[in-house]
Amino acid sequence: MQKGEDIVIIGGGVIGSSIAYFLKSSPGFDGAVTVIEKDPSYEFGSTARSWGGVRQQFTTPENIRISQFTQEFLSDITRYLAVDDTPVNVNYYEAGYLFLAEDRHIWQLYGNNLLQRGEGDNVSLLDTEDLARGFPWMNVSDLAGGSLGLSGEGWLDAYSLNQAFRKKAISLGVAYLAKEAAGLERRGNRINAVMLSDGTRLSAGAVVNAAGVLAAAVAGWADIKLDVRPRKRYAFSFSCREEILGCPLVIDPSGVHFRPEGKQFLAGCSPDPENDPDCTDFDIDYGWFEEHIWPILAHRVPAFEAIKLENAWAGHYAYNLLDQNAILGPHPDIRNFYFANGFSGHGLQQSPAVGRAISELIQFGEYRSLDLSRFNFARMVTGDAILEHNIV
Repeated sequence: MQKGEDIVIIGGGVIGSSIAYFLKSSPGFDGAVTVIEKDPSYEFGSTARSWGGVRQQFTTPENIRISQFTQEFLSDITRYLAVDDTPVNVNYYEAGYLFLAEDRHIWQLYGNNLLQRGEGDNVSLLDTEDLARGFPWMNVSDLAGGSLGLSGEGWLDAYSLNQAFRKKAISLGVAYLAKEAAGLERRGNRINAVMLSDGTRLSAGAVVNAAGVLAAAVAGWADIKLDVRPRKRYAFSFSCREEILGCPLVIDPSGVHFRPEGKQFLAGCSPDPENDPDCTDFDIDYGWFEEHIWPILAHRVPAFEAIKLENAWAGHYAYNLLDQNAILGPHPDIRNFYFANGFSGHGLQQSPAVGRAISELIQFGEYRSLDLSRFNFARMVTGDAILEHNIV
């Protein structure tokens, strides 16, 4: 990037705001940064409706290293994001992820553990006796074991993290426009400007697509096909009369997952791929909870047979159809058009590392802190999928 060039970021969620922050906090960067975010309340964005989960237990080394930086970032978040020395609190609660396995999948859990420990994750394999002893409220009769993160895993307030990035970015001089991007001005192999719905033209030395579930539409403005689709996910909040102590975020072999949220619990489950259409509405399918999720909850935790559904909401994943992993970096042909898309539910926890990574690419043309070149755009053309087994 030439010195002083303007950067326009389409999307002001946690990914776009992290990129903006890391750009403006870089000592050698002297360009202007503008973030376009049509929903300044963030009410309908993916970030605000996220579970806020943070975990180390991935099966791709790059994803593990991304999470390790997230833990480093969260442990010293005030140093990074404080404005006027005001402490930053995103209510990070470290409680671990517990992946459960039946006999048919226990070999995969062992293989994952070997990789994770090799990457420095603090994760422990548990047999059924360990599970019964550590979680006496759990039915372990049909399980073969589990994998528990002992540190560096938990959940946080997603909205607070987004706002912390945004406030710090603004304090550093980033401009946020509460307007809607409507097109790109492309000339040959460059994007010269972003067009807004009110007719405004924003010239740009580089453009970042951080548009979440709308990423494919933004790419389409430059005649680029991007297989990222909006997929709806539900969160169901319920209360239980019995006290469940020491509950981590539990991932059942069925895919149903749950965790405590104050005095209540959150539960959800991704549908099978053949029953997961593109969707942008926020309607709730309560039958999904009553007919699918609740029976599995009650089987795994007998106390969950008597629960009261308190609330529910829907959010959307920016779902990468190829491999459900991030798409990062410039387009192979349009080198000043950068992508930070397709996180498939992992965007919040990956935002610190992704913000730093895209900032480095824009400034230096290369990764300097963490090599994430494996997530490049080219694989979307070649079909070289990255197989990540621990997708939740």
